[in-house]
Amino acid sequence: MAGRKRWSTEEILDAATELLRTSGSESFSVRKLAATLGTDSSSLYRHFRSKTELLRAVADRILLTSMDGYRPEGDWKQRIIALALRVRETFGRQPQLAAVWGQYASGGAGSRLVVEEVLQALRTSGLPDEEIPVRYHRLAVLIAALVASEAGVSTITSEEYEQGMELFRVTVLGADPERFPALAHFARDVRPLGADRGAAFEELLAAQLADIEAAVRTWRSTG
Repeated sequence: MAGRKRWSTEEILDAATELLRTSGSESFSVRKLAATLGTDSSSLYRHFRSKTELLRAVADRILLTSMDGYRPEGDWKQRIIALALRVRETFGRQPQLAAVWGQYASGGAGSRLVVEEVLQALRTSGLPDEEIPVRYHRLAVLIAALVASEAGVSTITSEEYEQGMELFRVTVLGADPERFPALAHFARDVRPLGADRGAAFEELLAAQLADIEAAVRTWRSTG
């Protein structure tokens, strides 16, 4: 009897990525992945010690893809914006995996490349070294949250989207003005959560970078 096929690490990650695309991270399991590959879980644990390690490897491949062909250009702000948009675009093509990145993070080559570039950019901003780690962390949290939020909307069906829009209209336009005076006042101008996420992504990132720029000016004037 022929033995079972020996799957390579890359083939396992390919299959895991496809399974995550179709079923999401909530229902993903090593057992399901093994069944998809026609093998048993123990064979996969020879490549990855746990489900978490496997999911981190999947997320890291997305980051590696986003860094493929990247070359730093422009000043520190332009570099961070370009990198953030690349990460956003890559996860936008595989939105189901954005939640994986946000939940499990990554510790592989892709993650190191992204972290290195952000830290290098911040070092050229004029910030003192002691300020850079915390500024990096704020940027990382912001970008991951925005990417996951934007990707989350893109994974719902058109019917679910319309249901959400109707719920928003009922919530906002139907609010009792006596109990919710501010909501009633701004009802026709408040935008639903799913609207203009692209613009919001860029504006929120720009605001964070402007805050860093202001901190640099303050440090230079007092340093």
